[in-house]
Amino acid sequence: MYRIALCDDETEELNKAENILEKYREQHKALDFSVQRFTDAEEMLQKVRKKEYEPDLLFMDIYLPGRLGIDVAKELRSMGNGCRIVFVTTSKDFALEAFRVDADQYLVKPVMEEELFSVLDRIFDKAGRKQKKYLSLQAGNRIHKVPMQEIVFCEAQKKSQCIYLADGSQLQVRMTMAKIYDMLAGSPEFVKAGMSYIVNLEHVDSLNTSELQLDNGGKIYLPRGSYHPLRESYFGYYCGDGQ
Repeated sequence: MYRIALCDDETEELNKAENILEKYREQHKALDFSVQRFTDAEEMLQKVRKKEYEPDLLFMDIYLPGRLGIDVAKELRSMGNGCRIVFVTTSKDFALEAFRVDADQYLVKPVMEEELFSVLDRIFDKAGRKQKKYLSLQAGNRIHKVPMQEIVFCEAQKKSQCIYLADGSQLQVRMTMAKIYDMLAGSPEFVKAGMSYIVNLEHVDSLNTSELQLDNGGKIYLPRGSYHPLRESYFGYYCGDGQ
């Protein structure tokens, strides 16, 4: 059974989240999950420390009595808990910090039912039935079937494009950046960074005005003028503004 934890000091917010989860359960009969509520983050952490409870998915407010949800998430990670984390809060102020603790999503209250359903679809991967998406790309004399989620970023290099993959390999393809971007249409995780890069936001660890840090240890030095639109895309994707 998939264990979902709700952590918020406001009972009304817990009730709302639990009601949405119950509606989601009604529409996804194949899913088997339990829901446990916590108004105190320390109570949840104590149960995890004692191995009495191990959440698979945690919906948590940022602003909790006595500490920030970011710090709770850091403690969970330090204990080796790899649960999926979705922050549900009143401000975007901690969005960048949230993804440094490997959060899946950052939603700003009030959260609508369709927003939460979209997040659950993504996390449950539509009850395990959604097929992986692939691109068929020709590199040299070979055609490669590339899982889209494995693409970290694409870089324009003169008349060809270099596609960097999560396993550290690269593919050199002779097609335009516009053509690759068109092939990725419909996948909101892929965004442009200036004229030379297409980035998979799922692989972004952090960004600032000059560079973007990727989860494979790589960096992209941002072209002039690309930071602000990229930042908006990053927040829009992870904060649910455009999904």
